[in-house]
Amino acid sequence: MNPLIELKQVAKHFQSADGSARTVLDQVDFRLEAGEIVALLGQSGSGKSTLLRIMAGLIPADAGEVHYRGLPLFGPAQGIAMVFQSFALFPWLTVQQNVELGLEARGVAADERARRAEAAIALIGLAGFEGALPRELSGGMRQRVGLARALVTEPAVLLMDEAFSALDVLTGERLRNEILELWQGGQMPTQAMLVVSHNIEEAVMMADRVLIFSSNPGRVRAELPISLPRPRHPDSPEVRLLIDEVYGLMTAGAKPSGSTEPMRPHLSDRLPAADVGHMESLLELLADERFAGRADLPQLAEESELVDEALLPLADALNRLGLAQLERGDLLITPLGQNYVDGDHEFRREIFGQQLLAHVPIAAFIRHSLEQEPQGQLRQEPFLKLLRESMETHEAERVLKVAVEWARYGEVFEYNFHTGMIHLPEAGES
Repeated sequence: MNPLIELKQVAKHFQSADGSARTVLDQVDFRLEAGEIVALLGQSGSGKSTLLRIMAGLIPADAGEVHYRGLPLFGPAQGIAMVFQSFALFPWLTVQQNVELGLEARGVAADERARRAEAAIALIGLAGFEGALPRELSGGMRQRVGLARALVTEPAVLLMDEAFSALDVLTGERLRNEILELWQGGQMPTQAMLVVSHNIEEAVMMADRVLIFSSNPGRVRAELPISLPRPRHPDSPEVRLLIDEVYGLMTAGAKPSGSTEPMRPHLSDRLPAADVGHMESLLELLADERFAGRADLPQLAEESELVDEALLPLADALNRLGLAQLERGDLLITPLGQNYVDGDHEFRREIFGQQLLAHVPIAAFIRHSLEQEPQGQLRQEPFLKLLRESMETHEAERVLKVAVEWARYGEVFEYNFHTGMIHLPEAGES
């Protein structure tokens, strides 16, 4: 029997600012079978959302094959629906009108549209709100409308792109559990779901398979089957063990902290979105007697009250700088990291700057470039141009912003926010 969706060696390229092609997805192989829920985890910018849009037929693949029910997919398919993070509701339309939109576009008669929309609205728990406008609804209710709009078309495949991430934790968990209850009870028309998420616990609670997506370019690099029956209990030993295993898979590709890099920019290397203050707080927590220098990431997430999307970049940053080491889903403080925690503010800044130059090539490259300039300063544009050769403009700007933040703390170089000039630190400047 054919899978509902099958991808073979799919690739996608986008044009960079300099006109060169940037590969977002490469050699992606994937099958979505009837009767399963698959979760897709990966870093921001790894191409997960692009992959979903290819599966939905919203954008074409540049290479490879995309099939739906055994036939090539050349555009949007009636059997595939998508739920977005941003709700994507029309603010001037009522709940009923928003839900009917997809049916109206397909030419469904008004009476039939109304009947099916009312049924979908009742299914997701919004009966009585048909005449409400989106501004009158909470975030959770607006996402229910987005879900009803997808389900009203009775799709065989439901693609969910960070569908719960814009909601508060309790609202997202409640909606997720209700979707699972509808799925288990056979009340949903959907035969299979693919859920893109940043939340590892969410993925383990929902999925029959968890796929780990790599970056630069994006492709499936690991898969974890989950055979636990539903409903699953988040505090059960079986679920906690699986969560720990997924954390290990997510961090398995982290660069060992003891490795060395040549003093040149690696433009495909995206610095994690980690600010220095949170890095220090996490390192101090790791050094605390509760952990004695070693903790698994799920424990750290619970103790620090950080979501996975925030914790993993912090752990990655500490690992890159040699202050901690990632090992099979655990974070271990290094001897240098312990010295860092024990030191005063000036000692910490000195160590941070040394490690930055040793392990973050773009920072070392900028510092070296500044030292070659008689005035010790350069505009930021040449560095942004270099970064844009391997990433989109907004990502290049983000990476440079992180490098500047880290460098300012480590007194490696400074940045003038009024002029856009990067310059060497002046005597007494902090």
